[in-house]
Amino acid sequence: MQVIDCHCHVYPPRIAERAVAAVGAFYDIPMDVESGTPEGLLAACEGTPIQRFIIHSVATRPEQVASINDFIASECATHPEFTGFMTLHQDLTDDQLEREIDRACALGLRGIKLHPDTQAVDMDDPRLLRIYEIAQGRLPLIIHTGDYRYDYSHPRRLQRILRDFPNLVVDAAHFGGWSIYDLAVEYLEHENCFLDMSSSIALLGMRRTEELTRIYGTDRIMFGSDFPMWDPSSELRAFTSGHFTDDELEDLLRNNALRFLGEAA
Repeated sequence: MQVIDCHCHVYPPRIAERAVAAVGAFYDIPMDVESGTPEGLLAACEGTPIQRFIIHSVATRPEQVASINDFIASECATHPEFTGFMTLHQDLTDDQLEREIDRACALGLRGIKLHPDTQAVDMDDPRLLRIYEIAQGRLPLIIHTGDYRYDYSHPRRLQRILRDFPNLVVDAAHFGGWSIYDLAVEYLEHENCFLDMSSSIALLGMRRTEELTRIYGTDRIMFGSDFPMWDPSSELRAFTSGHFTDDELEDLLRNNALRFLGEAA
């Protein structure tokens, strides 16, 4: 079975070491600063069932948006295993936002990735609502959700967005609430969204990871590694150690991601 890793960050080689170090510092997690490139991702998964990847990066300033999207698109053109998601920024004007979305789609990018915490913007800020309005019914969205240190990406904000934009296809990353996993259940258990389980096993342990997967439903959870935060092959081994049936694993490791992307499972 082909496994899809739905949550991978990649960076150009010239900045990868610096970018990975910055991410590690943001989360106070030791990271391999020599990883983080597209080639590093493929090498980490060589010989494993992980054969397809949703890749993205995050713009912390509006002037970074176009170059990041160009990089992601070029990597997707080079590597058919990659499906690219564009970055956007809340400080783009309405005209800039619409032009960049159209341009990125023309380059072949298939969705949008936002990270409210590193972009320092409330998930339900009016500047981001413009993006959701354009995206609903057109582009899936991966959005970092949850952080005990900040309120930008609190799952209550996502609940509000999901109800205001019912046609928005969303992956609420990290079980819908990184580091506040149980709180996220209160807001997202019955909402219309996918969730990925990336950056969770190390904090939760596999027993609670499996429990949360069943609370939300094996038809909603997607496998993701959050590369280069974690090694994809190690995350896959840990996740598949749970007590899931073969049919459930087909959904968790592949079919749910295909449905998220709008492809037939």
